[in-house]
Amino acid sequence: MKKNKRRLILQTIKEHVANNKKEYVIVSILFVIGIFLGVFFINNVGQEPKTLITEYLNQFIGKLKTTEDLNLIELLKTSIGQNIMLAIGLWFFGTTIIGIPAVFGIVAYRGFCLGYTIAACISIMGISKGIIFVLILLLLQNLLVIPAILALAVSGIKLYKSIMRDKTKENVKIEMLRHTVFSLIMLMVLIVSSVIEIFVSTNILKLCIKYF
Repeated sequence: MKKNKRRLILQTIKEHVANNKKEYVIVSILFVIGIFLGVFFINNVGQEPKTLITEYLNQFIGKLKTTEDLNLIELLKTSIGQNIMLAIGLWFFGTTIIGIPAVFGIVAYRGFCLGYTIAACISIMGISKGIIFVLILLLLQNLLVIPAILALAVSGIKLYKSIMRDKTKENVKIEMLRHTVFSLIMLMVLIVSSVIEIFVSTNILKLCIKYF
């Protein structure tokens, strides 16, 4: 029974991606461009911003080393709050015709933040330590976060195209409902990513922090 459910979910995901291949390519390219811009920014930024980044990273690592019991519930609340705002932003801009550029902007910005974080950690901590630190800190939750962001953006693009094809009131209502339900599902995925980030990634990092 569980295998059948898993197979059905995987099949649904495959069909969804196959049916929206062009849209996924567009948003993926934007996300990758954002990552490269984040890396480029770190590599070309002045000494003063690099010093501030180094101080922040050292404070973060120092806090993990010295704090015995992190307030994981508060961290979880913050992470979930940020992901809710992200999902609402992508849902809202996806429902407005003029909001599609904002959807593209959010996708590129999230890529920029990821590239910026990765490049900053590697630049400050060195290649080997930086990569290990980034993998522990970012890998697990981003296996869910990145597909969810891309899927939310694609859903907005689909809504826009559908409305452009057929502007009847009934069609707009149906497509808006589909977009909203899909966005809620992706929000659940983002909330799961927050749980993984706080209770898995943070705890693994806490165990390994003495090596950094």
